[in-house]
Amino acid sequence: MLKIRQQLGNGPGSIIFDIDCLDPDYASGTGTAEMTGLTVHQGIEIVRGCRGMKVVGDDLVEVSPPYDLAKNTSIVAVNLLYEMLCVLSGITLDSHFITINIREN
Repeated sequence: MLKIRQQLGNGPGSIIFDIDCLDPDYASGTGTAEMTGLTVHQGIEIVRGCRGMKVVGDDLVEVSPPYDLAKNTSIVAVNLLYEMLCVLSGITLDSHFITINIREN
């Protein structure tokens, strides 16, 4: 979270969560599943860690329900989106804008 907070600085930014950073045990419905990826809990903790930052937008990408017969990916995606929307509360838009990409590296 320290790296994310340093990247954002004081300016407003957005959270872009690429769901394929999660382990396929939790989210197999994606185009490029990452073996040994993050757990859902870790993903949610990253999003919750953005509270107090000037987050003005959210995007959840790479969700592909046809690749997930159990529908787990959609359930995980809805929960992540809920958490992302909760981070948006009370934010006003400034002229400077920074984007944070959350991906496993």
